[in-house]
Amino acid sequence: MAKDDQSSSKGLSRSWAILGIVYAAFFYWYTSFGGPLSDEEIAHYTEVLTSNPEMNVNSERWIRFMESDTGDDWAMWNAVDLFDKPKQVKGVEPSDTSQDVVNRYSDPFFAEALRRAAHPVMGGMAANTALDVWGIEGAEDWEMGLLVRYRSRRDIMEMIEQMATSEEEIHAFKVAAVEKTIAFPLDPWQQAGDPRFLLAMIFSLLGLTAQLRHNARS
Repeated sequence: MAKDDQSSSKGLSRSWAILGIVYAAFFYWYTSFGGPLSDEEIAHYTEVLTSNPEMNVNSERWIRFMESDTGDDWAMWNAVDLFDKPKQVKGVEPSDTSQDVVNRYSDPFFAEALRRAAHPVMGGMAANTALDVWGIEGAEDWEMGLLVRYRSRRDIMEMIEQMATSEEEIHAFKVAAVEKTIAFPLDPWQQAGDPRFLLAMIFSLLGLTAQLRHNARS
């Protein structure tokens, strides 16, 4: 009986240790520890932006965004309206819909984003035209909205550099499919279901359940 108790206690300890290690690994991956962008990094990414004709258009806004970096995670709210028919650029077939084309941008973009712990928090299709609009023209019609969480501003700049230097040119598909869009960052921001908190709760419940079963057998 003593041996069984010892074995059960060791198994319980291993369970808690595994849960702790898995959670620590997830927390480390999901959380930014690099701090704000350095002056050297800002200078480097400024060169990336200004040397690319498409990105240079909004380079001043991105530079201000880098200079005000808090080092924390942040979120981007995107309002998107697609063309009825996409522009016929290289890689777009006459039978393609705008959704088909924008997916050729978003699928590889989010595959790369997920590697850096970026992911959609919420999204959906527009249920109606905008119900409250003033101070801006042409903002009544939107097709979809999406809130995306990013681990750090450094991550998004790395992704922008990767797109700017890639031969795939996936950004062209976004330009071909999207008629208009507004994207603005939120920082500080909050979400009720932070995965770090939810995973801690789930692992705690699993560990406590195992603990209760061990105590019941003792």
